[in-house]
Amino acid sequence: MDEDVRKAAARNNAEWCDVVCGSHGVAGWFDADAWSAPRRSPTWYPDAVTLRPGVDADALLARIDAGPGASVKDSFSDLDLSGYGFKVLFDAQWIHRPPTDPPAGRLLSRVTTARGLAAWAAAHGGGDLFRPAVLADPRVRVLARYDDRGEVAGGAVVSGDGVLGVSNLFAGTGGPDEIWRGVLATLPGLPLVGYESGPDLTPALEAGFTAVAPLRVWLREPSPPSPPR
Repeated sequence: MDEDVRKAAARNNAEWCDVVCGSHGVAGWFDADAWSAPRRSPTWYPDAVTLRPGVDADALLARIDAGPGASVKDSFSDLDLSGYGFKVLFDAQWIHRPPTDPPAGRLLSRVTTARGLAAWAAAHGGGDLFRPAVLADPRVRVLARYDDRGEVAGGAVVSGDGVLGVSNLFAGTGGPDEIWRGVLATLPGLPLVGYESGPDLTPALEAGFTAVAPLRVWLREPSPPSPPR
């Protein structure tokens, strides 16, 4: 069961990466092994996401621009890319919450306009990363919490069909607990997946998610500058 959830979470995350890359004019492609982008993905997004365990590293890296700055989401934490000039950027946990009753929470509002998305992105810190094209995709819900002044005080992205993935969750002074509860209240009775790491994992677990399995993100560091001559 956990392996099925892990594969569903990896696929869902890859589809979200594909949406973001597509909004920047970077076309990705899927096969049974992985999703990949043949040219560099936007900041904070991987160039490849594995979709099953046991993917061949050479074949995977041949699909992307594997030069300095490249990154790979190793969904099953079973690749060793250290021999290719990559280092582990971070480890995380896939998380899952079955379609059970949500905790009490204040509903989040759906962002539907380019202007609203710009305000959401500014509060999130992603800036130009989030472009209006993502709003046109029926699989994507950009959710926001507004304060008493009408300003964005937190939010998240929920994407997919069937199993839904929660990503880009952020919070202001109210803290992430309120946003997690808001996501669950806004989308009650639906299966949710995502991934978190470090201290960001705790609020998700407290909201009723379960840590399913590890994943790892690899980054190829930029080449060191040449010494002066």
